[in-house]
Order: sequence, then structure tokens, then C-alpha cells
Amino acid sequence: MVLFLRPLTITAAAALLRAPTTSIPTFLATGRAAGGRRWRSVRVSAGGGGWLSGLLGGKGGGGAPTAMTVTPGTVKAGDPVLHEPAQEVAPRDVSSEKVQGIIDQMIAVMRKAPGVGLAAPQIGVPLKIIVLEDTQEFISYAPKKDIEAQDRRPFDLLVIINPKLKKTSKRSACFYEGCLSVDGYRAVVERHLDVEVSGLDRNGRPIKVVASGWQARILQHECDHLEGTLYVDKMVPRTFRTVDNLDLPLATGCPPLGAR
Repeated sequence: MVLFLRPLTITAAAALLRAPTTSIPTFLATGRAAGGRRWRSVRVSAGGGGWLSGLLGGKGGGGAPTAMTVTPGTVKAGDPVLHEPAQEVAPRDVSSEKVQGIIDQMIAVMRKAPGVGLAAPQIGVPLKIIVLEDTQEFISYAPKKDIEAQDRRPFDLLVIINPKLKKTSKRSACFYEGCLSVDGYRAVVERHLDVEVSGLDRNGRPIKVVASGWQARILQHECDHLEGTLYVDKMVPRTFRTVDNLDLPLATGCPPLGAR
């Protein structure tokens, strides 16, 4: 059952996000972020999650499962929160219950999916926060040849607030991506292979992540969400396809998968 609530303050909406992740009813709540812009928050018991479908979703994108499972809890393409820039978190607010609750909920949703990355706008919160984590267990589901081609290695949980990304080399690669905000589809996206991301950790301390390969792709995908950009905005258009058609060959003229 979907419950439509009266407009909430960001503090009240964040309180909802801090609720336990088990047996959570579905909410569609509206509130106001700093600056007065209205936003919508979506929460459900099942959770959502980053872009698992692009990482564990078939050709050039990881391992099983190859079929799209529509997981509730993530905002879907078309919602303005996914197509508008998110707002920075004031450093003084990082330690607040509001922000810490949002971070906790993001981690819970990502792991429940399970996924390897999540941006706050994907749960309806227009703040510049990303979480990401890739475990050896996730990686073990992928074919060995894909793991090697993607330069995919495990890394521990990262929480980055107000991330700023820059490329650190001219190397790039093309692989399929997907997103739970664009259910049932994939497309090839060219991404930098080497990046550096700086920002604040969840304790408000400066953090810098130097990444390459698949971790660099995850960072770019999630940082794009904070600018109102989905992978379909950067895809090679003629590679766009349904999950069921992932094994079909690329059209003539499309770039091959792998490093450029």
C-alpha cells in the first residue's frame, strides 16, 4: 500500500529514512531541502540499490543474474530528482542525525538489493552523497574473463559526501551499464579508466579516493547521479537494448567492448 503524506520538512523526512530497514511500510513523502526546493523521498521494505543490474547483469557488465528484477525503493527515470543537480551538504551538517540517518539508509538499501553503489537521489533525496562497496563475493559471480577485462577488484565500503571527480589519465573503456532507475535496459557507456574523487567521509573528514578500472566506473556512475545525469544520457545510443537482448551482437559501427 502506498501512503501519500502531507509535505514534510527535510528533518521529518530524514527521520523516516532512519527507521529500521526491516518491515518498513511504503512511503512517498515530500519535503523541502535547504534553499526551499521541494523533494520526494521513496522508502519501502524491500529496498532498492545503485546499479546492480549493470554490474551483475550480463554481457560486459558482470555476472548473474542476467534478468532484470524490478526492486522497489529506488526513484525511477522521469522523476525530477534524478534529472536535476543535487545540493551539497553543509560540512556542519555532516554529523547531524538527519545526514547520518540518510547515509545509514543508503547503505542498508544498497546491501539489501544487493548492489555496489547508490546515490542519494536514487532514494529521492537531493543531496550529494554516494555510497559504494564491491565485495569478493559479488565479484565471484562474474565470469573470469569479464573480471579481467573490467579490471574489477574488491574494495571496502566508501561513503563520500560532496564528491568532486577528476580524470587522471586519458585511458577509457566501453562496457554495458544498467540502472535500477531505468528498469530492464542496458547500454554501452564509455568511461575514464583512472579517476580521483575527493570529498568528506561520514565523519566530516577529508577523503580522497584514487581509483582505476571498475571502481572508477562505479564512482563516475554515482557522481553522475548527483549532477542529474543517468547513464542513458551518456550511452552509445545504438547499443541501447533490453536485458533479454544483451547477447545479441552490437550494430555495425558501435565501439567494441573493452579498453580503448
